[in-house]
Amino acid sequence: MSKNNWIYRTPGIPDDFFIRGKIPMTKEEVRVITLTKARIKRDNIIWDIGAGTGSISVEAAFQADQGSVYAIEKENKGVELIRKNKLKFGLDNIEIIYGKAPEVLNSLPPFDRAFIGGSGGSLREILELSNKKLKPGGRIVINAITLNTINTIYSLNEILPDLSFEIVDFITVNVSRIRKVKQFQMWQALNPVYIITMERG
Repeated sequence: MSKNNWIYRTPGIPDDFFIRGKIPMTKEEVRVITLTKARIKRDNIIWDIGAGTGSISVEAAFQADQGSVYAIEKENKGVELIRKNKLKFGLDNIEIIYGKAPEVLNSLPPFDRAFIGGSGGSLREILELSNKKLKPGGRIVINAITLNTINTIYSLNEILPDLSFEIVDFITVNVSRIRKVKQFQMWQALNPVYIITMERG
């Protein structure tokens, strides 16, 4: 199969299909679970905050082929990688937004689904603004790797009592892959990732 195309309805594009550079990328296995938790519909409006290389944006754009994906990224190198991956996979429903969340989010349309992969320490402010723009029945999926982010999420009811969405799922993902070391095959663990799913009723 060509690495420039993805012919399946299911997520799970192999990592080496993407142009990566030195920007961290959500790994394939974590990406699959993240996208599944979002329950994307074909006509959804999607925000991908802290889009990095654009791997989530690309997968989401395939799922929401009648909708739009807004890939928000504050790093120039990340923006360039998103642009390259968008072109590589031939997707015209990804709009790249250069800037820092939450400031650049005000001009975006209300959304059905959002992915937060990098908040730059502004998770509270991002969720506060999302509270105004998330459509009924909408979902937000947060990928976190630090306990600081977890602490912020657990204290949301105290710091943002007016939130109209709630946590419906909270998991930890631990992935190990086989790698060859000389004549041996060994398990190599990836960093654990916390995946938090929030939903507006």
